[in-house]
Amino acid sequence: MPDVAALVSLAGRTSAPRPLALPMRIGGFGGAAGLAAFLRDNGVKAVVDATHPFAAIMPFNAEAACRAAGVKLIALRRPEWTPVAGDRWRDVPDMAAAARALGHEPKRVLLTIGRQELAAFAIAPQHRYLARMIDEPEAGHGLPDLTVIRARGPFALADEIDLMRGEAVDTVVAKNAGGSATEAKLAAARALGLPVVMVARPAKPDVPVVETVEAAIGWLKDHGSLPTERGV
Repeated sequence: MPDVAALVSLAGRTSAPRPLALPMRIGGFGGAAGLAAFLRDNGVKAVVDATHPFAAIMPFNAEAACRAAGVKLIALRRPEWTPVAGDRWRDVPDMAAAARALGHEPKRVLLTIGRQELAAFAIAPQHRYLARMIDEPEAGHGLPDLTVIRARGPFALADEIDLMRGEAVDTVVAKNAGGSATEAKLAAARALGLPVVMVARPAKPDVPVVETVEAAIGWLKDHGSLPTERGV
């Protein structure tokens, strides 16, 4: 909306984020207290928490900062994926449990979890890992047999099937991020009869939640934070 002074804040974990039509800032705030000070100093009237579904800290910092600064907050959280007929999912609570769920017998594992979580699988070095991510992983992940594919979704179903067949994948590990951009991997695993180790989302604070951008804008309008006030 052209009459809204909005700012997008990124954590900086992706080296080359997609360009946006809004001003951006990159980096942390210094915890909840630093974010609260930023909100006050910049006259922010509303915050939309659109962090990744697997962000574990920032949603709580946003809730605490908005409460301290008296700023309205809405969380934009897309729905989780749910299994359908033909899926072979094993739900696990975290990455350590996902690594253990792979078992002792060596497998060819497709990891679609991002570069920051690789080290969790160092406890299972017997497997051959194929990891797809946007940026190169940092050194010290502890995986002796790791092949990296640098790619950014969305991914087509036919391409996902070709990848899994061509790389002889027999197990997929995924975060339950939801959304359509990477959902094709689940359909491909279903089509090929492959098991999926599905990692649950971390806990989130109890705040108002919407599932779409349109709903977030509607909430802001209903709560008097649009059309002219500043938001982040």
